[in-house]
Amino acid sequence: MPWVGAPVNDMVEMMSQNDAIKVEVAYALPERQALLELTVEPGTTALEAARQSGVTEQFAGIDLDNSKFGIFGKVVSPQQVLQEGDRVEVYRPLIADPKEVRKARAARAKERRAQDAGD
Repeated sequence: MPWVGAPVNDMVEMMSQNDAIKVEVAYALPERQALLELTVEPGTTALEAARQSGVTEQFAGIDLDNSKFGIFGKVVSPQQVLQEGDRVEVYRPLIADPKEVRKARAARAKERRAQDAGD
């Protein structure tokens, strides 16, 4: 029994260490990425873990309050409670709408086919 004779403060510290969970916070730019490991209390949310990780100190301009989050590639709410081993991904805003990019690409391909057929 490790708690016998231990001061109350030591017992509380031991309990909180035993209850803590390990998670990761990931953020990436095209030229630089970070995967930050941290230990958090049970009940910690994706947003809270991102804040605790210090990712905003490593990458200027991250707005965590307006960022989208994921866990292992699946989009989740910033209020998603984390589980042991979760990897919180902080997503950057899209530069271009993927649907519009696909439409433009399809239109260019259609024009090329029309030109090739006319030649």
